[in-house]
Amino acid sequence: MSMDRDITLRRRPGKPCVLTGSARTRPLLLAALALFPAASPAQDAGALPKQMRIIVASVGGTGPDFIARLIAPKLGDGSRQSVIVDNRPGTNGIVAAQYTARARADGSVIMMGNAGTHAVNAALYKKLVYDPVADFAPISEIASVPLALVIHPVVPAKSLKELIALARKSPGKLNIAIAGAAGELTGNALKLQAKIDMKNIHYKGGAAAAIAVMAGEVDMVFTTYVVISAHVDAGRLRVLGVSSEQRMPQLSNVPTIAESGLPGFEHEQWYALFAPAKTPAPVVQTLHREVTRIINSADVKERLLATGHRIIAGTPQELSDKVRREIDKTRKIMTESGMPQQ
Repeated sequence: MSMDRDITLRRRPGKPCVLTGSARTRPLLLAALALFPAASPAQDAGALPKQMRIIVASVGGTGPDFIARLIAPKLGDGSRQSVIVDNRPGTNGIVAAQYTARARADGSVIMMGNAGTHAVNAALYKKLVYDPVADFAPISEIASVPLALVIHPVVPAKSLKELIALARKSPGKLNIAIAGAAGELTGNALKLQAKIDMKNIHYKGGAAAAIAVMAGEVDMVFTTYVVISAHVDAGRLRVLGVSSEQRMPQLSNVPTIAESGLPGFEHEQWYALFAPAKTPAPVVQTLHREVTRIINSADVKERLLATGHRIIAGTPQELSDKVRREIDKTRKIMTESGMPQQ
């Protein structure tokens, strides 16, 4: 009698398949099944790789790096993974974004993207080597940071309305420090909506721009709270408004730019996690679930709020929609302000 006649595959409606065999073939059957460990397809489908990297498009100590290093240790603990932060700065985030877009789509490489890498670059560059929409699977927006409009105390304006009136009285006399394309877009948006003329003076980095304002080289700058908080407290800088929809808790006495006469004005630095486009949906959902858990943990939330961040922890679809809106908004500002493409 042959072996295959002694082994039977029995099917029962609505039940798993059952293998049966004779007493002579059963030991061989059990030995064969031992080579194939049981698995739960639903569970394994969303499993994360044992080793993961969070790609950051800037050097250490920057906003994206700060958030990535908050998340990495807890993502490793919660998923029993090894997670490292991999800084790959260069060309306005293009180096990091291109690397992530071409990485293996299994969850082993994800990126801490931001407004620059996934919105500004799409409008700024004529031929961008990656597509911020098509080349990525959105995971979650993490947080956003309002920008504060700060001026040198010698500028005779105690409010945004007074600053606008001063700029209209002397077109081109006032100037604004610009740090990067995102800063230029925010400054241009202010000039467009307020219908004022100011000169853009370019600097390398928000810290350098803030120092230039304190030194009296320029009149004002849009920058983050963490960069200027100590200088505001010391009276070296004056805050006229914040670029978010709502007031900042740390600057509760400072009105938003929108409530100061420019309705709808909202421009923030935002940070979000992305995976390569073909990353399986269950893996993206696992990452979203883990990141949401981390962002809402007490210690991480406390550190984010203390540094002026507004916690988002949005869904993948919400992030996808935001990227598209931000790209459209950026292109509109560039076109209307005459900001050239590269």
